[in-house]
Amino acid sequence: MSQYVWGYLQEYEDERDDLLDAVDSVFRSGSLILGPSVRRFEEEFAGYHGVAHCAGVDNGTNAIVLGLQALGVKPGDEVITVSNTAAPTVVAIDAVGATPVFVDVHEDDYLMDVSQVEAVITERTRCLLPVHLYGQCVDMAPLRALSAKHGIPILEDCAQAHGSRHHGEIAGSMGLAAAFSFYPTKVLGAYGDGGATITSDAGVDAALRRLRYYGMESVYHVVETPGHNSRLDEVQAEILRRKLRRLDAYVARRREIAQHYREALSDTELVLPATTPGNEHVYYVHVVRHPERDKVLEALKTHDIFLNVSYPWPVHRQKGFLHLGYQQGSLPVTEKLADEIFSLPMYPSLSDSELDKFIDTLRDVLATL
Repeated sequence: MSQYVWGYLQEYEDERDDLLDAVDSVFRSGSLILGPSVRRFEEEFAGYHGVAHCAGVDNGTNAIVLGLQALGVKPGDEVITVSNTAAPTVVAIDAVGATPVFVDVHEDDYLMDVSQVEAVITERTRCLLPVHLYGQCVDMAPLRALSAKHGIPILEDCAQAHGSRHHGEIAGSMGLAAAFSFYPTKVLGAYGDGGATITSDAGVDAALRRLRYYGMESVYHVVETPGHNSRLDEVQAEILRRKLRRLDAYVARRREIAQHYREALSDTELVLPATTPGNEHVYYVHVVRHPERDKVLEALKTHDIFLNVSYPWPVHRQKGFLHLGYQQGSLPVTEKLADEIFSLPMYPSLSDSELDKFIDTLRDVLATL
């Protein structure tokens, strides 16, 4: 059983009564699509981030798609982002007909190297898309300066950074808009797919609401294309409302687990996660590095431990994106990381005894290499 499935099952047992009550309350309400649970969640999620608006959508990928469209990105435009990310970041750019333009990442925190961004800005650049990866934020001050200098909006990809802060500012509040995923494994996860795009710009919010509902401004009257059927489900919204109240507790437990790893593994050959100064890491995943990563993973499998790699193939070297023309070696840090990184178990319901048992096994495996 994977670490993610186990974490989900443990969480369900811990929160079962509240989750079932959430489902029952929706079914008894008689309102199943864009009803009171979605509206309340949108208000509460926007409030948590200190922004004015939130539009709930059906998944995190479409949160980016609609965010890009609401910011005016069109076919033929360019969007600057990174290749060290989950493929959906780039799939979303492709879905609106734009071209992804990649910069490399830092070797210590695995995040966008903002110093490379200005060199790839062209007259076709319409959006800067930083990915707050693994649970901490990109260096936003210089990116915001570039945004202001060139008049290019920022759409933050916050799928892995719920509750993370950067110099006191919460992830999702530092660009013109921000996209979130509520996939079940996320720091704030639903029990199915879900997503949201947040903003403090009323015009962007109005566009998001039209785009998620066929491009309609009123029932049966389409005013904007291309529209989508991309609505957050009432059941998932009510579950997310309940879980949002526990988000800070989830983050606190993740940080406890990360500290336990630091104390227990600092004397090994593993490169442990580095938190960039000014960041408050939420450890969506606990990514480490080892030069013989594949040997470590194979050895752990003999103990029935199956760990994830986020991500084994840089987006620019995947078959579906070879047409972009990036050659091997074009993003050297990203490519090096793909050969060395893997994720240790990280979910709030992981007990101290389970954690210690895993660490002992991992240390034994590392000692044999």
